[in-house]
Amino acid sequence: MTRTATIIGGGVIGGGWAARFLLNGWNVQVFDPDPQAERKINAVLSNARLALPALSDVPMAEEGRLTFHDTIFDAVAGSEYVQESVSERIELKRKVYAQLQQANPGVLIGSSTSGFKASDLQEGSPAPQNIIVAHPFNPVYLLPLSEVSGSPANTTETVERTAQIMRDIGMYPLVIRKEIDAFIGNRFLEAVWREALWMLKDGIATTSEIDEAIRMGFGLRWGQMGLFETYRVAGGEAGMRHFMAQFGPALKWPWTKLMDVPEFNEELVDLVANQSDAQSGAYGIRELERIRDQNLVGFLRALKERNWGAGKVLRDHDAARAAVFHAQTDTAPKAEPLTMARMQVLPGWIDYNGHMTESRYYFANSETVDAFLRLIGAGMDYVAGGHSYYSAETHIRHLGEAKLGDRLTGTIQIISADEKRFRSFVRIMKGDEVVATIEQLCLHVDMAQGKTVAASPQVWANLKAIAEGHAGLPLPEGAGRAVGQPR
Repeated sequence: MTRTATIIGGGVIGGGWAARFLLNGWNVQVFDPDPQAERKINAVLSNARLALPALSDVPMAEEGRLTFHDTIFDAVAGSEYVQESVSERIELKRKVYAQLQQANPGVLIGSSTSGFKASDLQEGSPAPQNIIVAHPFNPVYLLPLSEVSGSPANTTETVERTAQIMRDIGMYPLVIRKEIDAFIGNRFLEAVWREALWMLKDGIATTSEIDEAIRMGFGLRWGQMGLFETYRVAGGEAGMRHFMAQFGPALKWPWTKLMDVPEFNEELVDLVANQSDAQSGAYGIRELERIRDQNLVGFLRALKERNWGAGKVLRDHDAARAAVFHAQTDTAPKAEPLTMARMQVLPGWIDYNGHMTESRYYFANSETVDAFLRLIGAGMDYVAGGHSYYSAETHIRHLGEAKLGDRLTGTIQIISADEKRFRSFVRIMKGDEVVATIEQLCLHVDMAQGKTVAASPQVWANLKAIAEGHAGLPLPEGAGRAVGQPR
């Protein structure tokens, strides 16, 4: 069953939330009185469609349906969750919550507020327990952090339900232990921002030089280790205690002006804005967003390969969605090819022609055959016991084209099998169209001895049952073809 979320406020943050929910299969209902809201959200969504799938190694969910509504009442109808992203005006937020709770009593409301505590947001509400903070970071569709902050009015169940919704859309819910203005992330950002403004105002550094100090140095460390773990490493073999002993006295030195804030006036605004224009003004905002997204994808994928930090969140989300796709595969012998894999052509799968690249057809075959091996009991546990099926011969035919976003299905037909080998015929389907076939001979191997041996009795029994079910099927068109053989 498709789930539904409501987005109230369609600016940069609201648009990012809409994209995050939509691309994870939710229907999204939007309310924003701005006549440009639909255009703005679709612009954000366009960037998200290019970026978020590049982080995935399993098919994205079927994109949900996006609708725009003229009233809050219409937008919240049938929703299980609301993400409010209106301006940071407390009375406006409370007015929105009152309308939401009148239209859909009991609906869970998360706020994107950057600083208001949940207890501030809940004031005057007939159901304060259903209003909670879920504070994201931009771009919402790529960065996984969501700071979840409740008040004493929120039950443990409400907090966990909010956190689970965040996990369901691939985010990392960081539940704040105690209510605090601006939560955790913005507290750090505010401190850095104030210090940067002083260095700028005092002529110590320009906007460009400050940014270089971050992105060429500690920003790269923070992105994968955070603050305390970075300093622990800085302490060397003696660890954090040594670091604290070495650098602790510096806390009393007059290094920063964090207790003193420069006057916010037109002179300061002009100083910041003019330098920023000179630094980045050659690029349009949408172009800068795409550059940012591509850089983040590369960084996040590197973390994902190492199952580290934010990359672990991506790996876990992939695993959860992969389980859904595995559940849709065939599980018993039958007299027709078995559906073993469901895939999607992701950004990393395409070549310079815009088509699915050749290596990914072999990968699609591997996904299909690996699922088949799990089905017959020759998965990773079997491999850990010292036995596996090795590919001995493979023949791929390219019959059609697959392009970015295409959804593919891998089916397998067993042409022949005995205790030591099987010959498979995989079809990679785009709907009813066969875009490729892969014929393969796999040998059962004792990995320690490096030689072909008979499969275990149970694996052979499972394979034999499927092979017998396929024995009456006609030989697939193209099976046994030689390379370049005329049709």
